[in-house]
Amino acid sequence: MKIQYWLALFLCSVQIGYAQTPNEKIIPIDTAFAMAGRNSTHLHLSKSVTETAHKAVDAANNMRLPSLNVEIAAKYLGDGSIMNRDFTHAQNAPIPHFGNNFSLEASYVVFAGGAISTTIEKAELEAQVAALAHEKNSMDIRFLVAGHYLNLYKLYNQKKVFQKNIEQTNELIRQVKAKLSAGMALDNDLTRYELMQQNLELAIIEIDNNISILNKHLCITLGLPSETTILPDSSVQNIENLPLFNAGLMNDAIAQRPEIKIHSLKKDLAEKDVRLAHADKYPSIVIIGADHLNGPITFEIPPVNKNLNYWYLGVGISYKLESLYKSGKNIALAKTAYNTAELAYRAEIENTQTAVHEAQTNYAEAFDKLQTYRKSFQLATENYNVINNRYKNDLVLITEMLDASNMKLKAELQVVNAKLDVVFNYFKLQREIGTL
Repeated sequence: MKIQYWLALFLCSVQIGYAQTPNEKIIPIDTAFAMAGRNSTHLHLSKSVTETAHKAVDAANNMRLPSLNVEIAAKYLGDGSIMNRDFTHAQNAPIPHFGNNFSLEASYVVFAGGAISTTIEKAELEAQVAALAHEKNSMDIRFLVAGHYLNLYKLYNQKKVFQKNIEQTNELIRQVKAKLSAGMALDNDLTRYELMQQNLELAIIEIDNNISILNKHLCITLGLPSETTILPDSSVQNIENLPLFNAGLMNDAIAQRPEIKIHSLKKDLAEKDVRLAHADKYPSIVIIGADHLNGPITFEIPPVNKNLNYWYLGVGISYKLESLYKSGKNIALAKTAYNTAELAYRAEIENTQTAVHEAQTNYAEAFDKLQTYRKSFQLATENYNVINNRYKNDLVLITEMLDASNMKLKAELQVVNAKLDVVFNYFKLQREIGTL
């Protein structure tokens, strides 16, 4: 094979081209996001927590409903005994043996110091916190998938470069062996290139292992069979339509970031706990009503073998005397917890400001690096063209030609990786804002 043809073969574009096998799947990143949303066990768990929290709201609303108790009993009554106060002269007192009890009791709390409504409101807030936690987990999973996906793309690119380097090294070894046979090279020249070949092959093994690890992570997260080989879609490096964010990002983050919303709701929850602590200082007022049907009538002597039916309707008031000396400390504890929640909310805003600024800076820096690598690729291409022309005229050695071609290949790889870094930092910024 002519050297020009061989060089043209390995200097082809670094863009990934896949010859798929049955277990290989080219998955666009948007599809990977959707699959993770459907199949991630962690998201199923947080969704289950959210559903549980909504059920707790339904259960809390039951506190507004009246309580209703029904009791039905049938029993055998033995005869009684009548005796003096000193337990002498006992006499048998016949009692009708069949006894029955039926009772229906209802109660409804009309006032409890606001405890019922506050408990329901607290359950609703907890349900909102659970929903936001699920939203946060969803974004975390998408960001995790994006990181693994882009790193997998980089590894495939890196493997392609090392494979080309191995091909170059094999060509050099072939030429050195030919020169060694002709007495035009030394043994240490051959040893140097064989050592280089061994190091490159070891690097390929490490890259394959890293690809396997990332592929396993993605298969689990996306719900794919473990034998599936995921191939990133090359369209992920298209960055022409990515936006340049403006100075209003901080306001967007404060309005949309789940962590801030969660801490805001936790502050509201702490305020509800303060109200609940105050509610203990008030009595509970209950409307009660009941109907009883009992027989026989045993409080008469002799007992009367008839049913006695009676009913009542009234108002009951209960008060926990212990609240006189316990409520003060409970209120102080609740207020301290509220102050802690307020500080946590402010701290999260500060963390968001730092995280958004850092992500925005890195995003802009990624574009700057891309321009630098594009310039480097341009220079490497120009250098390759010069060396290639000189090589065709037998003015340089094959080693110089291979060095120039390798430099061009690495520069092209750097451009692709820089584009992937732009995409990664774009996802990172979206995550920090709360819009991923």
